Order: sequence, then C-alpha cells, then structure tokens
Amino acid sequence: MSGNQVIYALGEDKAPVAEVQPGELVVFETIDAFGNQIQTEKDLFESADWSTVNPATGPVTVKGAQPGDVLVVDILDIEVADTGVMVAVPGMGALGHIIQESESRILKIEHGFVQFNDAIRLPVDPMIGVIGTAPADEPVPTGTPGHHGGNMDTKEIKKGARLYLPVFKEGALLAMGDFHAVMGDGEVVICGVEVAGRATVRIDLVKAVDLATPIVESKDHWFIIGTGADLDAAARYTLDQTYKFLNDRLPLTKNEICMLMSVIGDLQISQIVDPQITCRMAIAKVHLARYGLRF
Repeated sequence: MSGNQVIYALGEDKAPVAEVQPGELVVFETIDAFGNQIQTEKDLFESADWSTVNPATGPVTVKGAQPGDVLVVDILDIEVADTGVMVAVPGMGALGHIIQESESRILKIEHGFVQFNDAIRLPVDPMIGVIGTAPADEPVPTGTPGHHGGNMDTKEIKKGARLYLPVFKEGALLAMGDFHAVMGDGEVVICGVEVAGRATVRIDLVKAVDLATPIVESKDHWFIIGTGADLDAAARYTLDQTYKFLNDRLPLTKNEICMLMSVIGDLQISQIVDPQITCRMAIAKVHLARYGLRF
C-alpha cells in the first residue's frame, strides 16, 4: 500500500485501496504525521496545512470481516526513514505553556539511533501511532483515538506485537500511519520522532468475539487500551475493560480479579495530548501462566 493512498478520518467515504484475505501479509508505506510538510528547520508547524496532518494509509478491506468480529494484526516489521521530525509549539501539548517560540527539528537516524543533539543518541524503537478500523458511527479524524483504535499513540504497538481491534463495519477498513522512530509515554510535546516508514503486518480475523476496545499482546504482557475525554475517564474505562477481559477468561471471583488487578496491573499513560486521552493497563503473563490465558 503506497504512502500516497491516505485518509484523514477512519470510516470516511473513500473506496478501499485493496482487499485482503485473512492470513495475508500486507505492507503499508506511510508518510510522516505532518504529511511530509516539514522538510527543513525553517518549516514551522503553524505554516502547515492542518487538513493534511495525520494521514493514514488505507483503508484496506478484510474479506469476511463483519461487525462483531475482531481484526488481528501481527506487526512483523517496522522500517523507518533516515530522518525524523519533531516540533515544539507554543500553547500546544502538555508543555505548551512553557514553550514560547515555535521550533522544528530535523533529526538524523542512522545505525539504529536517533541523533537528538551532539550529546544525546536515542535507540530507535519504532511504533505505530495511528492504527484502526472504521468506527461504528460517524467517521473519526485520524488524529483522534477511540474504541476503534485511531491515534492511540501507544508505544507497545510495535514489532513483535499482536493488536486486536474491534470490527464495526463490513470489511473492517483498516488504516495506519503516524509512525515514530521513538516516543515516550504521554507524547507530551504533541509528537515523538515523527517518521515516514513501512510496516509489514499479517492480518487475520476472529469471528464473533465481544471486544469493546483495542488490546495489544506482546510476548510477556497483555495491554488493555482505553480512551476517554480526560485522564480520569480514560483510566476508569481502561480499568473496566481490563476487569472484563480477565473476568471473561479466569475462574476467579469479582473480588479476586479486582485485588489481582491492584497487585499485578500497571496502569500506564499512552498519550495526553490528543482530543481524547489514552491509557493502558499492562498485565504480565507470568502471573497467569497456570490458567493458560488466551484471547
């Protein structure tokens, strides 16, 4: 899928760029979250065309996907470009009250590191910021997260992870973009190291499974993702969905599950700068190994 085949709202009325079979490998090429508009450090965020920010490559129709199914996306590889972009913008993000002057920075990426400055080199840890299916109701801008996925900015969505997404519309209509070479939890300055990239994924389908919110599975953890209007709402929704996930799969009482969540669950922040806030709860698999917990 070419990085020029993009949408700006998940579920928007646009013909799919491809149809794939469950089990098929797909390569998504993406441009960066700024629409490749920031090419030099003189190109400031304020001068960008905001209507082309946060492009997502797609959508892709998955044959046989119906509302009530779950889309399974195995992230096999993520490659990133050799330069990345960061911005600092007055009044934007969680630190906008500190930033007084707009700045764009072009960062070199080589030998597995991002060169932040002469003294700081950051190991590349690529992740997918925007990935989702068509939502149940009206289209949702790609810059906004929700139960369908979208701009979750969850750094666990990376190589080796398996992402479970609810299907709300026939064909699922998967799209992705907003790759980061590296990003910290919170994405507090409105961006990570924004990059163009290329993701190789395997797309599969689980029929007729009740899933209300995205879940990430890694080798060692489950991550239940929740979005809300503010941090408190996002956290509470994440906790409720984690409880449901465990309650549906473990032969434990309600009280046991709640107590277990309080000792093995790590409530984490994905991002606090989008129109909706995203949290996740990490559950280490080792604690539940005897139950053979599976999706």
